[in-house]
Parts: sequence; structure tokens; C-alpha cells
Amino acid sequence: MPWARGRLSRPHLASQARRQPVPGRIPVTGPTPARRSRARRASLALAALLLATSGLSACSAAAAKAGPAPATAPRTTAVAAPGVASPTLHMVTNQGHKLAFYVTPGRLPAIVLDAGGGLDASYWNKIVPVLAEDTGSEIITYDRSGEGRSSDVPGPWQAQNAASDLAAGLSQLGVTHDVVLISHSLAGEVATYFVNEHPHWIAGAVLVDASLPEFYTPAETARIVAQNQQQIAALKQQPQTRATRQLLAEADNYGPVHLAYHATVWPRSVPAIAIVSSQTPFPTALDAGLWRAAQQEFVDAAPNRRLITAEHSSHDIPIDRPDVVIGAVQQMVDEVR
Repeated sequence: MPWARGRLSRPHLASQARRQPVPGRIPVTGPTPARRSRARRASLALAALLLATSGLSACSAAAAKAGPAPATAPRTTAVAAPGVASPTLHMVTNQGHKLAFYVTPGRLPAIVLDAGGGLDASYWNKIVPVLAEDTGSEIITYDRSGEGRSSDVPGPWQAQNAASDLAAGLSQLGVTHDVVLISHSLAGEVATYFVNEHPHWIAGAVLVDASLPEFYTPAETARIVAQNQQQIAALKQQPQTRATRQLLAEADNYGPVHLAYHATVWPRSVPAIAIVSSQTPFPTALDAGLWRAAQQEFVDAAPNRRLITAEHSSHDIPIDRPDVVIGAVQQMVDEVR
């Protein structure tokens, strides 16, 4: 059952003071929406097949719901609620490439939102203003490498590298404690590596139909690799766009990467709420059952975790049931504050 929404009324403590704007920050109208070119939409057939691999179903569902967009689509923003500041763009650098972070000022804990595969920070545009108004927290979204305003990085995509990017951005923003991390789909892999490297930065997490280690057993990983070989080979023959290159980077070396991920364990010290969609990312009963079982196995591994089912929702829970996501985040913020 989704958590009830409600305005938080806890007093501002000294450790919860609003972060003050830092000189040099660039006001923006908001993050760049994902480019949905014809070539990208063609690649979404593979994305649907890779949904177990890296949560790329988010890319497919979000693009379908948004509808075709022209190549010159205007930039969009999370429209600030009355009394809530608009997000500010910060370009940070990690290992020579640029990353775009968007910050709405507020108090601690800071809420960091990480979108699924093939999606940039604009995925959270409708949720950010509500969270900012209801919690008063600092809200941070960002474009992973290869998405939005962030630089492309050649070679296979690895969640460890994405976790390094996230850590570099938060460090340069001065956000290294009292963080509530919200991770959708593929970003669950980033979150798992991130919290293992920086457990003391994270006060709690909300994992939204996240790609969790428990799912990637040797048998399931081998089956996914076999299913995707033909589609990956066909995609390599298509004209390459930024979107297809990113998709192939995420599919490259998939088997070994996810077998290693299967051995990774979420730290018991970091509380988490896992949200699973009622439809799951999968059309088959076998895969859907394995996905639900993995979410339950994750929650059962520690007493500071719990599971919520987003009823009547596809894998795109932030789009279909934003109330469930917002309620879970509010609950976590209230607990750690």
C-alpha cells in the first residue's frame, strides 16, 4: 500500500539547515529531455528485451508515453512550486568528462534521484517540485555519462564507473552525508556499488523497481545473454546514434558484469525501501516471478528494509504511480531526519 502523502512538520535543526547557494552556479530552466530520435525509437525494441539486463525498459516505456518528439524539442524543467526555488545547473568533472547536476536548494537530508537506463534527469521533472515543497529537502538530479548534458564516455558501460561519477558530483557539491538516494531500474546497480564505497554518505535509499544483485543468478544471466545475441548483432548493423551507442555500451560484456554484480551485497547498515511494480519489467510469468522473488529476497536480508508493491503500474513507477514514489521518499526522509 502506498505511503500516505503529507507535509513534514519537523523543526529545522542545525544539521538540517538549508544549503546556501554557492557562487558560480548557473541557473537553468532544467535538465535536457532525452532525445527521442527515429533511430533511438527503433533501438527500443532491443531495450525491451534488455529490460532485465539493465532496466532499459524505462527507456521504452517513457518514450512511448511521452510520444515522438522533434529533434529540436525545447528544453523542459521541473516547474517549481510556489516558494520553491528552481533547479540550478552545476557542471562537474570526473576523470576528464563532464557531468550535469541539477540542484534545488533545501535542508538535509538531501534527496538524490537517479533515473533508469537511457533516461536523463528530466525523467524526474514532475516529482522534484512535489518533493521539494513537501519535504523542504535539497533535491539533486543528474545526467549520467552519455545522457542529457553529460559527456559521452567510450567503451563498455559499467555501474562502478557510474557510481564514481555520482560520488564525484556529490563531493564537488559538498553533499557527502545525510543523503537519501532514490534509484530507478538500472540505477539500482549504480546505487549498490555506490553505497558499498560510501556507506556513511547515505542515510537511506528508495529502490524503485531497481535492478538488484539477487536477480542475476548464473542461470538467469546466461538465459538473458542468449536471448539478446541476435538483437544486439542487428543493432550493431544500424547507423549509430548517441542512444544506440549508449545501449550497446550497456549490453557489452553483460554476462561477466552481471555475474560479478550478483556477488555484491547491499550494506546492512543502510536502510532501504524497495518498490516493485505490479506488472514488473517482464511480459513472461517466469521472469516476472524471478524479479519479484529477487526484490523479496533483498528485503528479507535485513530488518531495516521493507517492500512496497506499486499496484496498477508498469516498470515506469515514477510515471504511472508518482504518489507511491513520493510517499516512500517522504517516509524515508521522516525516519532519518
